[in-house]
Amino acid sequence: MAKKRESLIVASKVKAYIKSKKMMTSSEALGAISDKVYCMLDDAIARTKGNRRSTVKAQDL
Repeated sequence: MAKKRESLIVASKVKAYIKSKKMMTSSEALGAISDKVYCMLDDAIARTKGNRRSTVKAQDL
């Protein structure tokens, strides 16, 4: 069984943003959004390491 990761998003802020666009948020959406953030960060970290840096920059995203 996969280990549950901590959410990297503020659920209330995400829901408020989606609601401001006149849409609703499903319960699965929040987990999927957090998973996407983990993926983006992992990719940015790999790029940073590939460029022999230790600081993740906006350009790495």
